[in-house]
Amino acid sequence: MKTKNEDVIKLFNLIQEAKHLVALTGAGVSTLSGIRDFRGKNGLYNDMDADKIFNIDYFEKDPSFYYSHAGSFIYNLDEKEASIVHTTLAKLEKKGFLKALITQNIDLLHQKGGSKNVIEIHGSPAMHYCLRCAGIRVSYEDAAAVVHGGEMPKCPKCGRVLKPAITFFGEALPIDALKQSITESQEADLMLVLGTSLTVQPAASMPEYTLRSGGKIVIVNNMPTPLDGRALLHFDDLDSVFEEINNLLQ
Repeated sequence: MKTKNEDVIKLFNLIQEAKHLVALTGAGVSTLSGIRDFRGKNGLYNDMDADKIFNIDYFEKDPSFYYSHAGSFIYNLDEKEASIVHTTLAKLEKKGFLKALITQNIDLLHQKGGSKNVIEIHGSPAMHYCLRCAGIRVSYEDAAAVVHGGEMPKCPKCGRVLKPAITFFGEALPIDALKQSITESQEADLMLVLGTSLTVQPAASMPEYTLRSGGKIVIVNNMPTPLDGRALLHFDDLDSVFEEINNLLQ
């Protein structure tokens, strides 16, 4: 796909002209920060049983499996830096162009990059909680410190191992985040679809809401998506596209 400068300028003009710009981001955004995706060429599915790691039934049976396998990529996020995509999206928000950012990612890098209105449709490790005791909340930083020490964070009341507020397989998505995502997608006259192959529902349906409401979508992804033929513009190199957009914002 073309990533010629004139196409990026056209995209930048669309961003400036949009009345309600929304972004949807997937794992491809975070691979630029050194975080592996799930289904890509070097994804976690190639050498880890990710379905088991993030399975609620298995977690309740043996939470140590999650903590022993997720420790290397969930609890070292403080070592990862926000990419040019994260920081440029934050800049677009600060300048008033980007109204909302819907992310499938669970790595907290949009917040690290400076974004404020982040809708985490698959939950977040920012908070850990007890599946039994109401009101028990432990921060990511505190949970990560325990994991780094070779232990698992536990409930101070009942001693049960705490679960991150990531949506595991077998759990419903956070209802407020889902409702907000649908509302923002329906209101968007332009949606940027970034680093996602649109294969995981219901996040993959968000651009459909935009299209059905008369909005336009732009896709930047290095793999095909089901909506490529309906995108106003399509690019395959996130890094270079957002480098140019960042330069245009100067």
